[in-house]
Amino acid sequence: MIQFLLNRELRSERALDPNLTVLRYLREHLRRTGTKEGCGSGDCGACTVVVGELVAEDGRERLRYRSLNACLTFVAALHGKQLLVVEDLEQRGRLHAVQQAVVDRHASQCGFCTPGVVMSLFALQKNADGPDRERACEALAGNLCRCTGYRPILAAAEQACGAPEPDQFDAAEAETVAALKAIARGGTELAGNDRRCLLPASVDELAALYAAHPEARLFAGGTDLALEVTQQHRALPLTIHLGGIEELKRLMPGSEAIEIGAATPLADCQAALAAEYPDFGALLKRFASLQIRNQGTLGGNIGNASPIGDTPPLLIALGARLLLRKGGTSRTLALEDFFLDYKVTALEPGEFIEKILVPRARPGQAFRAYKLSKRLDDDISAVCAAFNLLIEDGRVREARIAFGGMAAIPRRATACERALLGQPFEAAVIERACTALAGDFDPLGDFRASREYRLLAAQNLLRKAFLELHAPALPTRVTDHV
Repeated sequence: MIQFLLNRELRSERALDPNLTVLRYLREHLRRTGTKEGCGSGDCGACTVVVGELVAEDGRERLRYRSLNACLTFVAALHGKQLLVVEDLEQRGRLHAVQQAVVDRHASQCGFCTPGVVMSLFALQKNADGPDRERACEALAGNLCRCTGYRPILAAAEQACGAPEPDQFDAAEAETVAALKAIARGGTELAGNDRRCLLPASVDELAALYAAHPEARLFAGGTDLALEVTQQHRALPLTIHLGGIEELKRLMPGSEAIEIGAATPLADCQAALAAEYPDFGALLKRFASLQIRNQGTLGGNIGNASPIGDTPPLLIALGARLLLRKGGTSRTLALEDFFLDYKVTALEPGEFIEKILVPRARPGQAFRAYKLSKRLDDDISAVCAAFNLLIEDGRVREARIAFGGMAAIPRRATACERALLGQPFEAAVIERACTALAGDFDPLGDFRASREYRLLAAQNLLRKAFLELHAPALPTRVTDHV
């Protein structure tokens, strides 16, 4: 059985198909049709809902609200949380301040996308300290609007976040927190339609369950796994949800490495990684949409072994390691050794990623990262590049260079690295390294980019890194796109 709050109503579900998405649950089981079904893949934002979850802050527990794509969220992931949908905002016939702002600023025409826009703006209002155009654009990057355009929507965001008054959710926060704390954790499962989802509450419980059921599919955010259900119409007979394991969502900066739990949402990783490596933080702002970053995890982006995952090239270049767990046994593995072939990893049956260990920055270290895509926001990389160089006395003493989108797996450009090591950091050496890079990869061509484009782009990104490091006064960006 799973339990969650639908607004302020406690829902206890004992027999639901765990492959059921929140979108289908709302529309087909509850007839809450305000949440719309658009692309079914987390790209349009019409299905945006808001989830409230308990977080500890300043010695007390409070609610944190986040926007999510209902089409990519399995209903089991709601256990222990509060679900808010567009129908919940209006109270006693009075529009919520966010809804009123959309009306006042004429931010809706056909209306299909409007419920998702409203929920994104609601989450923004709950998390913003005032009107901020940049944050508004970030909050709305995952909401596609073709009719109104974004000028009136941004005006609505400015009005809604300008001086928000306490609403019904603020008034009921203490009651909501108490209701969520009363929901039991651990030993929970959801079963229906001959399918099961297990919901462990600790790493030890997860290790025991996965050792007993190595055939199970693990998911935390599920933003990739859910596509197998929504787009490929596959059945997942047995899944294990990691979202209730607090140990897997901890981020701990140590003296030598930042330890990031595998189920830590990407949105929670951004500040810590940006503080250490600004380019990493800037790239994460372009990782899919805010709805996806609120739910998708760093461990999931690694574990799904996509050749175009955005974080693995950066982590490989930084020399990140993985802490892997199987039953009661743990081992550490360099991330570059984790990927064996297309969608094939070094994980043994019953083994899972527990932590990602990202080395702290060192004096003299230069790190640059770039993502090339057809859109600035919410798009897949054609090429993702990361350059980690240690330059002393004008020479390259260390070099770790990694690419995504250039091969069946994200991996290092070892010939390029060798061409740089020990050499003066100058243009002629960079050109020799670019020639060597052509021997590191034989890229495939697809609808995102041709083979020739990928190779030339990769070489040009090395040249770009060199120019930036030689002229640090010039503005640097990871927001390059074509």
